[in-house]
Amino acid sequence: MTRSKINLYPKGAFWPGFRFLKNRIFSASYKRYESRLEKNIQNFEIPHHIAVIMDGNRRYAGNMGQSRSFGHSMGAKVSEKVIDWCYDIKVKQLTLYALSTENFQRPEDEVDGLFNLINEKFLKLYADPNTYEKKIRVRIIGDRSKLPEFLNNSIEKLEKATENCNKFHLNVAIAYGGRQDIIQAVQDIASCVSSGKLSLEEVNENLISKHLYPSPGFSVPNVDLIIRTGGDERVSNFLSWQANGSECAAYFCVPFWPEFRKIDLLRSIRVYQARKAEKEQEHSYRVSTIINLLKIRKYGEKCEDLRKLEAAKRQGIS
Repeated sequence: MTRSKINLYPKGAFWPGFRFLKNRIFSASYKRYESRLEKNIQNFEIPHHIAVIMDGNRRYAGNMGQSRSFGHSMGAKVSEKVIDWCYDIKVKQLTLYALSTENFQRPEDEVDGLFNLINEKFLKLYADPNTYEKKIRVRIIGDRSKLPEFLNNSIEKLEKATENCNKFHLNVAIAYGGRQDIIQAVQDIASCVSSGKLSLEEVNENLISKHLYPSPGFSVPNVDLIIRTGGDERVSNFLSWQANGSECAAYFCVPFWPEFRKIDLLRSIRVYQARKAEKEQEHSYRVSTIINLLKIRKYGEKCEDLRKLEAAKRQGIS
């Protein structure tokens, strides 16, 4: 006679409750860690300008068995959260890479869907009282000639409405490429030189920066921290002048953009702070080394003077 095992905890009856309890415990632990991490980064310098390559929307949708438009829509919701997070921790400039020039090679229906989604989010920003209460200035960087008329109209409307806001700057890169940005700046400067508005002697780094997107107007400042989601470790022709020139910190993380959490943002800032501390330590070491070398040299010169004085005394000159 065989004895059958009795399952005292049948999965069908208890699994939903167990899963709920597990999620509650995990959520509480996550919030405690997030709070502790946020408190910790406030003890050090917060990056002035963060730039984000929002990668992985399509792969996220594929893993979920959903359409690409679903992935982009979920990613847009995370973008809204990131704007709030950055504002709350007192970041001054945030640049989001929404649509690159290379993205125009994607299927037409996907690109059109992105135009519509971006337009919807811009109109939401325009109508949201928080945009003006928080004094968020929105500017678009990129080749606007590639954008549809309805989107350009919304851009002009939003930029005009927020032009006097100055507490937080949100830059959205659309139809943007870093190399193209530099090329159009050089072409603009060359035209000014040709027409006599500028001389060759006036061309320098500051002048080139002033002619980068958005132009006219003050340019996007150097980047302190660049974040890329989705697992790839490259910057994809993004803010080439502003990022490479400043030797900014880079943070590459595995989660797809729709999975990006506040904890990931806080970790990226911690990486920036650690890198900055290393650079300051290295700078201090170099300065102390130079000072020590100068002291040794001065000591050697004093010793030489003493030897000359002793020699003069022995010869009876003194």
